[in-house]
Amino acid sequence: MSTYVIGDLQGCQPKLSELLDRIRAVCPDPRFIFVGDLVNRGPSSLATLREVRALGDTANMVLGNHDLHLLAVAHGIRKAHRSDTLDDILAAPDRDELLEWLRRQPMALLENGHLMVHAGVLPQWTAEQTMALAGEVETVLRGPDWIDFLRQMYGNEPARWDDSLEGADRIRCIVNALTRIRFCTADGTMELAASKGVEIALPGYMAWFDVPGRKTEDVTVVFGHWSTLGLTLRPNLISLDTGCLWGGKLTAVCLEDRSVIQVDCPQYQRPGSI
Repeated sequence: MSTYVIGDLQGCQPKLSELLDRIRAVCPDPRFIFVGDLVNRGPSSLATLREVRALGDTANMVLGNHDLHLLAVAHGIRKAHRSDTLDDILAAPDRDELLEWLRRQPMALLENGHLMVHAGVLPQWTAEQTMALAGEVETVLRGPDWIDFLRQMYGNEPARWDDSLEGADRIRCIVNALTRIRFCTADGTMELAASKGVEIALPGYMAWFDVPGRKTEDVTVVFGHWSTLGLTLRPNLISLDTGCLWGGKLTAVCLEDRSVIQVDCPQYQRPGSI
């Protein structure tokens, strides 16, 4: 069985169906891993969520910032943004079932030397530590106080990881690293506002994966989130967000042989409009 990792869907369900068909045409029994942001800003968030869930045991996913945003909006913790396309989910008859399924998805996966996250990892985290910290978030998100967790999840501080962090600060820092990071300093201090390419990093900052000596260099980190970075294949790195939402492509990469399958996408959002 071949495993295909797939970049940010963001509610682009027609393109998801097309991509899955193309994968099945070359691999009769594929397995899928989605690197987060299943929903939002594209035209078919509800259909996307339903289709991924219907894949059952043939698919896994990790949670992205837009998936967590959906949970927060659904429970009145965050206001919807003007570019959000979540109304079809919020009004759906199976809304509660879908949201319950979503909040029980993992924050990270580690399989056969591949670490799957939505955005990235801090340079001082090993793959094993990343999984343990992701597990802390999963325990809270799946527990009885998960809505309180969502209320405390937002904010950019603390920007730097410390093993002594506790409570909401600890969980917030983990969530920001796994679902929002693009740039950080050599000591792992996150800069969470910039979203352009690696060439425009602020002085002292660099792409998280370019930090010298990062402790996940011994595995292949697979992630999405960074559409301006695009498809990037390195020996220990796979970047998958190729801007489906912005008129780019939706991309799948086979983990076994690094073959790439892509479908062209219409422009659902205009850059600078959100």
